[in-house]
Amino acid sequence: MTTLYHNPRCSKSRQTLHLLEEKGETIEVIKYLENPPSTQELKQVISLLGITPKELVRTQEAVWKETYKDKVLTDQEIIAAMIKHPILIERPIAINGTRAAIGRPPEKVLDIL
Repeated sequence: MTTLYHNPRCSKSRQTLHLLEEKGETIEVIKYLENPPSTQELKQVISLLGITPKELVRTQEAVWKETYKDKVLTDQEIIAAMIKHPILIERPIAINGTRAAIGRPPEKVLDIL
């Protein structure tokens, strides 16, 4: 089963979902803006992706630019910002077992199937 952190309003997220469906994957869709991950879940996702918390931030979002852009933040503070403002979490994120990928481009998720 593949878990997909999904935003239906995002074209890349919709394309990734469609691609997984085409591959016949069983998919657990998490609409993360409605059901944000816990701090522990987000840390696990970051670990599976093998990236830093900052690399998961959508830095072009208004809330990031207005509130966090020019600050020096710890990883914990960056994670807290994403929990408080889930719109800051890059999307889509696909998780299959112990492997994860950000679907940008959507085809990157094929690497974890």
